[in-house]
Amino acid sequence: MNRSNSSSVFLGFPESSPAAASIRAGEELPLDFPREWYEFTDPTDIEHVFSIDLTWLESNWNCTFGTPDCLGIDSENADVGCCGHGAFLADETDRDQLYDAVAQMPAKYWQLRPASTDSFLASDDGTDIEPWLTWDELDDEDGNPEPALKTTVVNGACIFANRAGWETGAGCALHQWGVNANEDLTVVKPEVCWQLPLRRLEAWEERPDGQEILRTTITEYNRRGWGNGGEDFDWYCTTSPRCHTNAEPMWKTQETELRALMGPNSYEVLRKYLEARSAIPAHLRAQHPASASNNNETPRG
Repeated sequence: MNRSNSSSVFLGFPESSPAAASIRAGEELPLDFPREWYEFTDPTDIEHVFSIDLTWLESNWNCTFGTPDCLGIDSENADVGCCGHGAFLADETDRDQLYDAVAQMPAKYWQLRPASTDSFLASDDGTDIEPWLTWDELDDEDGNPEPALKTTVVNGACIFANRAGWETGAGCALHQWGVNANEDLTVVKPEVCWQLPLRRLEAWEERPDGQEILRTTITEYNRRGWGNGGEDFDWYCTTSPRCHTNAEPMWKTQETELRALMGPNSYEVLRKYLEARSAIPAHLRAQHPASASNNNETPRG
């Protein structure tokens, strides 16, 4: 990682990377800035601790997929946003929920619906792979590749990504149907899709007294969350000012997702704290710079 030759801004990525180019162009802001955190114990489990990125959850980020403000991670296929690689399924529950969603979703919402979908759903043969899935490889916790199911990629994007000109518009077919049918998006969409741009990290740690606890961290799924490939995206949304225009903070707009990630009791602890914290003037908090830039305020740090 190098410092920019043209400014004093620490880019946080190699000078020649697409990430650095996007930051220099002003489409994104650098990732390294002050953050505030809130730590508390799960009210239902004294051996479970949450570490919450307040700077991210108090930001005004909003998804702009399907609008001109979403520049896409691949500039040559911008219409599909961040859906260019397909979605890896987390487990069998994730797979089963996606199957149920496809079975319920009217065909009009899905531009690239395979011709064999109806016959597959009507079949009792549980040995065939779904026509919207394919086998690929994903690294396990030790960095070793292992077989994993993911959504099929068609013409450079996920099979569920509707393109511009489709009846229901550009965007995720599952998301469009889910919103219109008042379905729970944390159920009908693959887990990796509904979580973004929230990131949950879990790790066991041993305290000095020998007690083990599970620490769950909720933070921003920024470029680095994608590993080494994150620096190769032509654009990414989490530090882009054009995606920080929501009137409400993320802890409100992403309540359903946060409840699913944390559990309802733990979310209530967080909600009550953030409601009380909202009385603190914005300029006294470690604001997310992309939100602050739209509010014409200077973040603390």
